Amino acid sequence: MAAHLTNGRVNLNILREAARKELREFLDKCAGSKAIVWDEYLTGPFGLIAQYSLLKEHEVEKMFTLKGGRLPPADVKNIIFFVRPRLELMDIIAENVFSDKSNSRDYHILFVPRRSMLCEQRLKEQGVLGSFTNIDEYILDLIPYDGDLLSMESEGAFRECYLENDQTTLYHTAKGLMTLQALYGTIPQIYGKGDCARHVANMMLRMKREFAGSQNQILPVFDTLLLLDRNVDLLTPLATQLTYEGLIDEIYGITNGYVKLPPEKFAQKKQGEGSKDLPTEPKKLQLNSAEELYAEIRDKNFNAVGAALSKKAKIISAAFEERHNAKTVGEIKQFVSQLPHMQAARSSLANHTSIAELIKDLTSKRSVQEHRNAFEADGFVFCPVASEAFFDNLTVEQEFMTGVDTDKVNTYIEDCISQKDPLIKVLRLMCMQSVCNNGLKQKVLDFYKREILQTYGYEHMLTLNNLEKTGLLKLQTNSRNNYPTIRKTLKLWMEDANEQTPNDISYVYSGYAPLSVRLTQVLARPGWRSIEEVLKMLPGPHFEERQQLPAGLHKKRQQGENRTTLVFFLGGVTYAEITALRFLSQMEDSGMEYIIATTKLINGSSWIKSLMDHPETQIP
Repeated sequence: MAAHLTNGRVNLNILREAARKELREFLDKCAGSKAIVWDEYLTGPFGLIAQYSLLKEHEVEKMFTLKGGRLPPADVKNIIFFVRPRLELMDIIAENVFSDKSNSRDYHILFVPRRSMLCEQRLKEQGVLGSFTNIDEYILDLIPYDGDLLSMESEGAFRECYLENDQTTLYHTAKGLMTLQALYGTIPQIYGKGDCARHVANMMLRMKREFAGSQNQILPVFDTLLLLDRNVDLLTPLATQLTYEGLIDEIYGITNGYVKLPPEKFAQKKQGEGSKDLPTEPKKLQLNSAEELYAEIRDKNFNAVGAALSKKAKIISAAFEERHNAKTVGEIKQFVSQLPHMQAARSSLANHTSIAELIKDLTSKRSVQEHRNAFEADGFVFCPVASEAFFDNLTVEQEFMTGVDTDKVNTYIEDCISQKDPLIKVLRLMCMQSVCNNGLKQKVLDFYKREILQTYGYEHMLTLNNLEKTGLLKLQTNSRNNYPTIRKTLKLWMEDANEQTPNDISYVYSGYAPLSVRLTQVLARPGWRSIEEVLKMLPGPHFEERQQLPAGLHKKRQQGENRTTLVFFLGGVTYAEITALRFLSQMEDSGMEYIIATTKLINGSSWIKSLMDHPETQIP
């Protein structure tokens, strides 16, 4: 079921199986038939751990979404609430229990990822605490998303850490890393950059001392752990991702490995039929490396996707033509045995051709230049990313990243505000200008604030305040702007980035190399000592810790064997950064393979939205 988790350097299915085992054990505690009432946010993450078939095997007969009022009818012995430790959810649970007239049922609560005394106190105040037979916790910290990707999917992680000064997520991170070490062995070297990274490392080392007597005898799978604060690199998530996977996330949003797409492009018209019965439900597709074609194209710059799809179409077409050459019974039998795989490949190609067309429609315009550069793929025309609105936005981003006109009011941002473009788009550009200029001059910042509040409403004063508190938007002080020095030293901008056959990580943003990934690259070779001055310019401490391994567990490395580094992003990571790390893993001379972990998978819009106090009125 989860073959894509076993294909990488580290078998992440071990982590998934451990989570499934704990879930089975809890379900078996509740003897008899069961109905699960889900906190809606948890259904996606749980879907990556266990399908309905596993729940059914353990007598789960019904599943409902947690909502106020009476519970739907269910002839079961046990009602189990799967919830996050949120006070507002306790009020809904109390309402559900009070309105349920059945006296023969047992109620249970499973808190994810941690049990909460405050929540139990709220249930007590509501007079329902005594109704529960079992109150337990299910420690779902790190969820395997792909063969090289883990996420905690903690939706408020950045906000909690950098705005509210709440370290709960950091504690969960440290616990998750301890679980990981229990399954994959102690990680000998820990590097980190940033205040949150320092906190997590300290908590891990303290937990290790507390469990000193119960160390497992497992040969370490990971050689190094790198903890990176998101606020060390505030620039990267603000930039528009230009990989295939990154653009899908930017435009449609990937949630728990799934994307919902407009259905029109996926309608299969039969000959002679009109288009009156087009589907109205969004097309939901799973996106991970289990799908051969997606694994092949997801990390490409979008400008290279058309050629890849065209090549794949020719291969599939040639494979189907082989049926004409099958003469003997053995040859026909062999062709028939390959048919299911070929049909799946053709269906996959059709889906990704449709997705690429959807993206192309939103990011490209018909022009003379386009016709000159366009190439055909399976009967469709694919064009370089060059739409007017999209291209204008991209041009301004790239001007900021290269230090052009960052110290004055930007006319494009001014136009976006006057046209009442989505507020999140405006805030992303403003924050990018601020980050690249080490803050905005008083009159520039005041102008932007005034225009935003007058155009979008004064309730957004809270949002602007939040952006200032997190350092995304700030007033320029007399201190020097270090960004140009950081950009030159770490080569964050590469002219003429090769998008078709890349030779540097900068291809993921068509010129910009993510700062976070450049730091990771330098750590591997030649080491952070070579960039001490730059590290001092970035926020928070940088550090190195060593964890003592039990005797006999030191790895004897074979010649040419790559080292494995777990890179943990505290506060979120983008798909483009993940792609850049995959690129480093695949480089022949890198000598390093990377597994990526994060508190949350983010893009610029979802990140800014998490800091808004009234986001529901401003969804782009």
